[in-house]
Amino acid sequence: MRVCRRLTVSLLLGVSLQLVLPAAAQQALDVSLEAPGEVRELLERHVRLLRKGEQVLPAATSDRIAMSRRARREVEQLLATEGYFSPSVRIDRSEAGRWLLKVEPGQRTTVGQVSIAFEGEVAAAQGDPEAGGDAYLEALRGRWSLPQGAPFRQADWDAAKQALLDAVAARRYAAARIVASRAEIDPDTASARLSVTLDSGPAFYLGDLDVSGLQELPADLVQRYSRLEAGEPYDREALLAFQTGLQNTPHFASVIVSIDRDPALAKAVPVRVQVTEARPKYLGFGVGVSSNTGFRVEASYRDSNLFHRAWELSTGLRIEQRRQSAYADIFLPPAGRHRDSFGALIDRSDLEGLKVSSQAVGATRSTVRGDIETQLALRLQHERIQPSGAEASSQNTLTLNWTWLRRAVDDLLDPTRGYVLEFQVGGGAAVALADQDFVRLYGRAVRYQPVGERDVLILRGEAGVTLADSREGIPQDFLFRTGGAQSVRGYAYQSLGVREGRATVGGRYLGTMSAEYVRWFEPQWGAAVFVDAGDAADTRDDFDLHTGYGVGARWRSPAGPLAVDLAWGHEERRLRLHFGVAIAF
Repeated sequence: MRVCRRLTVSLLLGVSLQLVLPAAAQQALDVSLEAPGEVRELLERHVRLLRKGEQVLPAATSDRIAMSRRARREVEQLLATEGYFSPSVRIDRSEAGRWLLKVEPGQRTTVGQVSIAFEGEVAAAQGDPEAGGDAYLEALRGRWSLPQGAPFRQADWDAAKQALLDAVAARRYAAARIVASRAEIDPDTASARLSVTLDSGPAFYLGDLDVSGLQELPADLVQRYSRLEAGEPYDREALLAFQTGLQNTPHFASVIVSIDRDPALAKAVPVRVQVTEARPKYLGFGVGVSSNTGFRVEASYRDSNLFHRAWELSTGLRIEQRRQSAYADIFLPPAGRHRDSFGALIDRSDLEGLKVSSQAVGATRSTVRGDIETQLALRLQHERIQPSGAEASSQNTLTLNWTWLRRAVDDLLDPTRGYVLEFQVGGGAAVALADQDFVRLYGRAVRYQPVGERDVLILRGEAGVTLADSREGIPQDFLFRTGGAQSVRGYAYQSLGVREGRATVGGRYLGTMSAEYVRWFEPQWGAAVFVDAGDAADTRDDFDLHTGYGVGARWRSPAGPLAVDLAWGHEERRLRLHFGVAIAF
């Protein structure tokens, strides 16, 4: 028993010493770096040996040697990705707990020669400059992003090959692939010889749509939204635009548009469209406030599959302090580039002493071609106007209005570059319910010009004229008033127009212009300075520019920039606050 007890104690003591002694022998390792500035940050970020507080000096000499060898290999491999293939890497281990990593990267390798070869149908195609031929191939070579004389980096080499492949595969050649690529490095001359061979494969042409996922919606709905035509060349951007268009409709929660890149299907590749239907019914409520029409509450209802025919019903009620309206519109599924809708509207407003009550029914055809949208609208309306201090009147009018609109901007909600152009022509005739013949012409232009990295200059102008013997019997929608936010700031909303009694009514002439500079101090916050000028009148002799200028604050909300402006009306000698805030829930 005593022998066994002594043996047990000895074993426990031995194990304890083995556990304690290595821990006591461990020592923190401090590694400093001596390297040129062009590679220092790269090494400090990626070399494990340079991570502060994570390295421990091995007790065994062999382990220390192995650690230093691993570090040298890691540095050499890392420098090679940046084009340094002949570095000098040394580790001074003269102090046990303090090592010095010395790196001399040597001469950086530059691209000395580039050879790009093409195989497949793109190399043989002639006649169509977008399909192949010498000019097309030379253009691809000219866009090569790693030219002769450029520093050689592995990331740039990979990116250049991918960009070449994307350029060929984006149109027609969906199965394009790089079949060979080689970078030969000559350490003596620090130069790289690059060679790439790309096989385009056959040209792809679109076949029929292959739609999956439809359950409650009509089977032909996706086809009605499609502008793709069977037999046209494959175009990745066209498929992405089709997918985005479907995704932006209220019918679908998710959409994936793709093709099978099998060369055997190239002559008529099916376009696969996988959809997930969205919930068709939506009920929304909101509150808001603006300096134009005051506080508001609103409710809206949408059914995107009315009568199970994919008709979109959009109806709502909006109650504002100075305006109230109720509407109901039905949008039919598109037919090619056209889309038809019809609806009804009840509207009542009390602005600048003019009470307007109107009821209207109408039909509209919209057509979209790229960033250009046109609308042709036919509307039958009854309007009653009651100017304060003047005689009330009412009329029934049948009007036809055509609108041309182009939005060439970088962002529809928050544009910083581009322009918007709009032109309208419309009117009514005495033979079709109107009290007299009249034609309304209207145009506006907005230019967004970026300044520096963040700022933007916004220039705006609009003009309109209603051709008629007088304004009598013409609906207010076909006359002009101006003033307020988004117009001539410094003046009340719709306060610039024709005086009738104690009210301001619409005139036959309109002209406004504005210049605004927005400085964004933070991604979400900015400030603006602006000057506006404009007027609305019934004759050219009465037209008199009213000027307003001031400063404002801007906040980028999910619905677009919200503005709070403090403007001085030069003619009225008065300071006004203009703002618009809306919260939906």
